[in-house]
Amino acid sequence: MHVLNYIGGELREPAGGAYLDNIEPATGAVIGRTPDSGAPDVEEAVVAAEKAFPAWSSLSVQERSGHLLRIAGLIEENREELALAESNDTGKPVALAETVDIPRAASNFRFYATAIEHFASDAHAMGRTALNYTLRAPIGLAGCISPWNLPLYLLTWKIAPALAAGNCVIGKPSELTPTTAFLLSRICIEAGLPAGVLNIVHGHGHKAGAAVADHPGIPVVSFTGGTATGRRIAAAAAPNFKRVSLELGGKNPNIVFADCPYEDTLQTALLSSFSNQGEICLCGPRILVERPLYETFRDDFVERTRGLTVGDPREAGNRLGAVVSEAHMDKILSYVELAREEGGRVLCGGQRVRVNGRCRDGWFVAPTVIEGLAPDCRTNQEEIFGPVVTLLPFDSDDEAVAKANGTPYGLAAMVWTDNLGRAHRVAERLHAGIIWINCWMLRDLRTPFGGMKQSGVGREGGFEALRFFTEPKNVCIKM
Repeated sequence: MHVLNYIGGELREPAGGAYLDNIEPATGAVIGRTPDSGAPDVEEAVVAAEKAFPAWSSLSVQERSGHLLRIAGLIEENREELALAESNDTGKPVALAETVDIPRAASNFRFYATAIEHFASDAHAMGRTALNYTLRAPIGLAGCISPWNLPLYLLTWKIAPALAAGNCVIGKPSELTPTTAFLLSRICIEAGLPAGVLNIVHGHGHKAGAAVADHPGIPVVSFTGGTATGRRIAAAAAPNFKRVSLELGGKNPNIVFADCPYEDTLQTALLSSFSNQGEICLCGPRILVERPLYETFRDDFVERTRGLTVGDPREAGNRLGAVVSEAHMDKILSYVELAREEGGRVLCGGQRVRVNGRCRDGWFVAPTVIEGLAPDCRTNQEEIFGPVVTLLPFDSDDEAVAKANGTPYGLAAMVWTDNLGRAHRVAERLHAGIIWINCWMLRDLRTPFGGMKQSGVGREGGFEALRFFTEPKNVCIKM
């Protein structure tokens, strides 16, 4: 597919005329071209957004809500096309994109379209002296930079609240997965979104993304991606005092106590380890198991991992598709070799998978389970972002918490126990922005989302996102 930028309500060629190859991970074949945009394209988007902002921000919340609801409806109507495009770009199974990613993208628009109608402000009476109340105004232009693993879901996670709050947006999707963002551009045109309200500029992060982060006319930036890139964006934003939200990496612990609901724990641990080929920031790549249960859990988990099918993402029944790029595949496999050097035992997987047929040149990695590693080794400290899981035993609540907290990251954690008191005590001590007890990936869009330590700064989701994309103004009236 020939992808174009979406600027000022139109689909446009990049200013410099340069393009990047869009490669399908499952086949290694070029399936389209993507604009290799830079600062001139971002400048065009800023001009278009500035022109659109006065009218868009002046609309009633009901009018803005109507625009977002139309977009949500069209995403749902085009679910199959969007799911296939996402699978082609990312390598994930089509069924996963169709049942999870695309419906959630529609839900993002639908949630914020209705949430903005119920967004309350504060009021404080100073006895009979004065009345104070707080208004929240859109900031202006918002830069929304999204990653490749959940390309439409995470792009809409950012742009929907920004638009709902009355801002205009310059979006920058990953250059590895541009197609669903391009299809969203066409949906916005069909939905009648006013020109310039949403602009999508494609290209490399170090060019187009950096131009968004650097531009003095974009006062707020929301980014999801790697911690190293987050540091660069924060550094670029600081001189202009931009408001920044950074949702970064994770090395999430999955803590399994001996009194856990065993079958649910085993099945969900498998899901949380290998969904989307392990390329989800909320996956649980470190499974900590209480020692009395360790050997039983290990053997059952390895057996079920070996039963997962890896193959063509278009074929029903395949649980894992391809990883996003050849470079990422090489990175994942390099960590398996590192684990061996660090004394780990690879219990299953650990190699590239060769798939017959149309995917013979694709980038597939077998789901991998490793044990015997120290908690402070590189394999257990650094984000791999692939289908690689390590198993670690523990003997006490204190040891479990210490190992769980013993990384630079703090995005999410899971705790499995039938002891409610223990669940509360452990959750209170974990350094993570979201903690699931006896579940995984249950998300209420009303709740804030984000991490601690090197997993990010700020919170997204729910009314927190609407607050992030607005500026409070206090009004004091003397009585």
